[in-house]
Amino acid sequence: MKILLVYPKYPDTFWSFKHALKFIFKKATNPPLGLLTIAAMLPEEWEKKLVDMNVTTLNDKDLKWADFVFISAISIQKESVKEIITRCKELGVKIVAGGPLFTTGYEEFKGVDHFVLNEAEITLPPFLEDLKNGCANHIYTSDQWADLKTTPIPLWELINMKKYATMNIQYSRGCPFNCEFCDITLLYGRISRTKTKDQVVAELESLYSRGWRDGVFFVDDNFIGNKRKLKRELLPAIAKWMEQRKYPFPFITQASIDLSDDEELMQLMVKAGFDTVFVGIETPNEESLTECTKFQNKNRDLIACVKKIQKFGLQVQGGFIVGFDNDPLSIFERQIKFIQKSGIVTAMVGLLNALHGTRLYHRLEKENRLLKDISGDNTDCSINFIPKMNYDALINGYKKILSTIYSPAYYYERIREFLKEYKPSKRRIFRFHFNYLGAFFKSILCLGIIGKERVHYWKLIFWSLFTCPRFLPLATTFAIYGFHFRKTFEKYL
Repeated sequence: MKILLVYPKYPDTFWSFKHALKFIFKKATNPPLGLLTIAAMLPEEWEKKLVDMNVTTLNDKDLKWADFVFISAISIQKESVKEIITRCKELGVKIVAGGPLFTTGYEEFKGVDHFVLNEAEITLPPFLEDLKNGCANHIYTSDQWADLKTTPIPLWELINMKKYATMNIQYSRGCPFNCEFCDITLLYGRISRTKTKDQVVAELESLYSRGWRDGVFFVDDNFIGNKRKLKRELLPAIAKWMEQRKYPFPFITQASIDLSDDEELMQLMVKAGFDTVFVGIETPNEESLTECTKFQNKNRDLIACVKKIQKFGLQVQGGFIVGFDNDPLSIFERQIKFIQKSGIVTAMVGLLNALHGTRLYHRLEKENRLLKDISGDNTDCSINFIPKMNYDALINGYKKILSTIYSPAYYYERIREFLKEYKPSKRRIFRFHFNYLGAFFKSILCLGIIGKERVHYWKLIFWSLFTCPRFLPLATTFAIYGFHFRKTFEKYL
């Protein structure tokens, strides 16, 4: 059997880092972890190829070679998915589809031969068995949650690692919280299910043995969903392995704001090699936090929480949302002030959208406020429901946030604000790569000579050199990120 695994193309978005990747000569941020894991679940004797359309072209020759094309995607890849389906149908190639996009809305995609939905550890084996017996069904689904102890190591040999900025692995699925707008509990449940520490170490070793020596993203939607197991088992095991291997990877992950309440956990994360964490902050407006049932963010000084995490050696990337029913007209200025004061350099501010199947989606459906399907990009100035706030006021206010916080003056000020608070581990080692040296010289040309932000760029570079030279690589990285963000938002602003 010949299997072609196809990962659809991402449009140019906030998280694509398309314009930043050019500085380090990379094609994409992360490889398609889901498809690489699926590939490892397929019979060993089958022939397998993977085409990530974000790093290479999908040719008709590849499609004609395959007996089946496996597609996995999220909502932002929808348009690319439809194009792939059309091409497969024209060439008579059978399609197997799975992943979040199809699990929450498979009815929209005509032409797919087999849907293997929910978690593949449960639904893929019966599909493979039926396929072997010549009686495969159209849809495979389950209301059970998978045991992650059965999840194999991804088949890394299917990709060219040099094309990617960061590798990725998964430790857990599920989140103990139940925010109204979020689809994580819909897809993975409220209980944090985890792999064993030995599994995670084996995955890290598999990356190390293939020569990887750069960032690794733990893709868990809430890495700290089971704090006890993290502190007693996983983090000590990672720290031990990292020490033995002389700290080959810096780690990044996602966590809830209550990370700031646990100093022991933060210390262990930093000791294990984590230096960045994405936190869903959403809004400084308490009424809006109540509305979306983000109770873990209520009744706390959110800026103080962010500063505390930074002081423990973890850079905080933040997610923010406007468009809640309880948002006042003052929310736009409040968001700007919060982001600037917090020193969150990578601040992803999005418009609220109702993801299919979420509690927000069902509430708005009952209120007859849904308008259309989502684009999948919550920063493209689109919204799929009728907001309580005047629509024009909401969109104009949102654009004001973006144009302000990513203007050179505000953005570079925020970098310095962060670096003043940041206390990285002394153990952290900056590893020299020729790509990074090339990125520095390219930043001088694009940002320091050609760019409109050149005055701010040089102030930051010299400030870093004279204040704390070890921050120069990080300061340069942030400057390049800012270039990407401004280029991404140009078409909307």
